[in-house]
This record gives sequence, C-alpha cells and structure tokens, in this order.
Amino acid sequence: MDRRTLIRTGLATALLAPLTTPRMALAAEPPLIPIRTDPAQVFRTTVCLRPFRAKGPRIESESVGRKQVIHNYGHGGSGWSLSWGSAAEAVWLAMQSSPRKLAVIGAGALGLTAAITAQRAGAEVTIYAKERFPFVRSARATGIWSPDSRVAQTTAMPADFPVRWERMARTSVALHESYVGSAGNPVEWIDYYILRDPEPESLPTAPEAPEAFDPGFASLNDRLQGLMPHSGPVAPETTPFAAAQVRRAANLSFNIADYGRQLEADFLLAGGRFEHMEFHEPSDLSRLKEKVVINCTGYGARALWRDESVIPVRGQIVWLTPQEGVHYGFYSHGIGVLARRDGIVVQDFGPDEAFGWNDANETADPVAAQATLEKLKTVYRA
Repeated sequence: MDRRTLIRTGLATALLAPLTTPRMALAAEPPLIPIRTDPAQVFRTTVCLRPFRAKGPRIESESVGRKQVIHNYGHGGSGWSLSWGSAAEAVWLAMQSSPRKLAVIGAGALGLTAAITAQRAGAEVTIYAKERFPFVRSARATGIWSPDSRVAQTTAMPADFPVRWERMARTSVALHESYVGSAGNPVEWIDYYILRDPEPESLPTAPEAPEAFDPGFASLNDRLQGLMPHSGPVAPETTPFAAAQVRRAANLSFNIADYGRQLEADFLLAGGRFEHMEFHEPSDLSRLKEKVVINCTGYGARALWRDESVIPVRGQIVWLTPQEGVHYGFYSHGIGVLARRDGIVVQDFGPDEAFGWNDANETADPVAAQATLEKLKTVYRA
C-alpha cells in the first residue's frame, strides 16, 4: 500500500469523490472503536523493502547454463496483491517445455503462489529457500489489496504492461477471494476509510522550496473499474474520527500470519517439498536437479542476479496488539492503519512519494516509530 494508491487510484478513486450530498451519507454500523495508541500496545517494529522496478515486475525466461529460469520478481509494494496473477504468468512460461519436476527459489508470497500454481498445472515442485515464514520479507507487508502500489514507473513501463498488469490483478483477486471464509480468515473483506479535512480557501505564501523528487509511480487502478465494491460517504459524527469528511469502501485484507501458513499447508498437502538452500550466484543453480526454475527472490534478486534495476523503497511498520472489536483500516494525513487479526499495522507514508526511495536500511527506527504513534493519536476525537 502507498500514498498514490490511496490518494489517486483504486480505492481512493471512489473514496475521494466530492462529499457534496450529506443526505446520501451512510451510517457507520456498528460503531467503530478507536484504536488504543498507548506505546505499551506496541509489540514490534519492522521494516520492509519493496523491490521496485521502473519497467514493472520481471516475468520472463532466461537460459542459465543448462537451466531454464523464469524470473518472477520486482513487484514493488504489490507482491501480495499480484501474487496469483504473476504466478499464472510465470508458470505458463515454465510449462512450455512440459517439465515433470520444477524448482521454485524463494518461499515468500510470490514463491508459494507460484509453487501452488505449478502443482495445479501438473508439476512436482520443490521450493528452495534460505528462509520460510515468518522470516521472509513478505511477512512484513501491510496486508491490503493494493495492486498498483509502486509497481512501475509511468515513463518507463512497456506499452503492453497495463494490459498484463490488469490480467494479473483480475486473476489475483479471484484467487484471493477463494480464501475468504476459510478457517483463520487468511483473506477477508474489511471496511477502509479515507479521512479528509476541507482545503483552506487560500494558502499563506511560503518561501519557495526545491521541488521534491517524484519517482512517478504508475497509477493503473482505473483499469479495474467495477471489480471492487463502491464507496460511500459516512457522516463524520457517527465515527470516532476527528475529520470533516469521511468515505468508506470495502477492500480485501490479508491476515498474513495465517495466509502464509495456509499457503504452506496447501503446498505440502499437494506433495510439495521445502529444501533449505542459499544462492549467491546464478551458477549456484547448477546444484538443482530440476531443469526449470522459477526465481521468486524479491528484493534478493538485486544481489543474486546483479539486477540494479531493483530499487529498494523502505517502509516501516509499527505493530500494535490486536484489539477486540477493532477490525477496519483508514488513511489520514499520511498515516495508514490496518487492523488485522494478527496485529494492527501503522505506517507513516512520509511527506511525499520519494519517502523511503532507494533506502536499503532494514533497521527499525524507534524515534520515527514514536512519531508515528503521536500522529495516530490525532486521528481520533478527544
């Protein structure tokens, strides 16, 4: 999830429509319970590096020695959201030679969905990885459906990418929805709110500042019109939010702790195997007995494949303990919150789109975490 996804496209395309007809406002039922913002509720702070590629995810075939490698990495902040659709694209390439056995490198969201998709296509699959859930980077994701979150750069993506992206997004949402209602709620619908205050009639004159760097992330969600439920205005006084304007829409949320376990269980039940292995050079693939390999190494592909087109976009999440009766999300003044079953994630998106750009530091910042909590306190009425 990112600011542009919320502010300019997808969920926000509907959520940020003008609030000009109060009589159409929807009542917020049942009443929303404010999130406890006491620092004592914090049980961890994590950092996730989104593997951004200006051209979009790399999903293509490459010969490496005697191996056929299908790359499936570089999804930015949309790894979970596009996982099933990109798996379908990658597995289609992998199955061109009708392999009986197939290897997958990486055990995160993309690796697991690619492995399961390959099994459904008739292959015997082994996942080779250094780490598994909950130690993969995928476990640190925000957990909301955001298919165009830092997924490509408008000026760099190929002309055919929007069509491929739409195909991946539609395939993914259908597969995600198939897990709704499963034990443990790995995927479920959640109410998501956009909070706004009216723009001032006139802005004070400020000293001219240097223009901020804008990565130019692509906005593609307009291609998915009609795929997700519509939004509606909510009477602010029926909510605990200190905002003049409130809109609400349903969106898919991933309980990643359970979703990861469910995908691993599905893979193993279908006869899949995990094998611990580290890869430092493309030549290390020669150790594998399988001739066809799907590479789902995410940000790790930058080092493994010397692919400097993969740019890290740092994001820090403050995790609050789950709270009884609190199960919704919202975006307000740069703060994004999602109350999941496995924890309440709170993320500060920073002042502009460049926040976290090309920052590979995965060490948590406790000062920034405290500042995020302070911002969260201002979201609710006293």
